[in-house]
Amino acid sequence: MSLQSVQADLAARAPDLVVEVTEASTATVQLAADVHGVEPGQIAKTLCIRVKDEEFLLVTRGDARLDNAKSKAALGGRPRMLGAEDVLRLTSHQVGGVCPFGLPAPLPIYLDVSLKIYDLVIPAGGDTHASVRLSVDRLAELCGSRWVDACQQPADVETV
Repeated sequence: MSLQSVQADLAARAPDLVVEVTEASTATVQLAADVHGVEPGQIAKTLCIRVKDEEFLLVTRGDARLDNAKSKAALGGRPRMLGAEDVLRLTSHQVGGVCPFGLPAPLPIYLDVSLKIYDLVIPAGGDTHASVRLSVDRLAELCGSRWVDACQQPADVETV
């Protein structure tokens, strides 16, 4: 039902967006980047996190990692990644298809500033073979435009 919940949500809130269903899996950042022919950073990875008693989503670029100090400051405490059962309960999406759309109940959604480097990003679409292409601005609009600086971007490549 997760793919259908994403399709229904986007049909209601963003009918111009299409959930792309692919034959190949998009369950990991690298698989999704390969399928869509984009950089891994353009895959908008959705993390399910708990800080103290609050559960929420954090959408970040695919090749970023949570930074302990930055995330603690930005999110008000030490973040804990949720396990697969809690992810499913919270989002109705299986790991590998988690996205900020088609959720069973409203949830706080934060966007990491690391996404702002891109014009186009591709989050999952509620299934391990589904994705949605959209601009970063549109993603922010659909997710409530709550930006945080919680992640460490991949190290810059030094030129010699």
